[in-house]
Amino acid sequence: QVQLKESGGGLVQPGGSLRLSCTASGFTLRNYPIGWFRQAPGKEREAVSCISARYNFTSYADSVKGRFTISRDNAKQTVDLQMNSLKFEDTAVYSCARGPYASLCPVVPKTVGYWGQGTQVTVSS
Repeated sequence: QVQLKESGGGLVQPGGSLRLSCTASGFTLRNYPIGWFRQAPGKEREAVSCISARYNFTSYADSVKGRFTISRDNAKQTVDLQMNSLKFEDTAVYSCARGPYASLCPVVPKTVGYWGQGTQVTVSS
């Protein structure tokens, strides 16, 4: 069955880096856009980044532009989110999500077919 599983979260100091991975199974990753979302306690879910199907077009929230980089390895069925220069406000549960077949970005939550379970990122000194 279709599954998305995040990994790579953890505790990091401000200014540090983490690399999150979203591993897909049960479908051919290259045919679908993947979005990364985050939700902090008491806040609404926020779209962080997206990589489109086929052409690998990317998009980023203004709050992470220049600090985060999304990439995909279709052979490994993974989408990674490299997060640099982390800030306190990046603390959240990060989840990946699959958008509609052959779609470009952004991945809109109401069109998401599958979500991962999420991984906690905590930026703290």
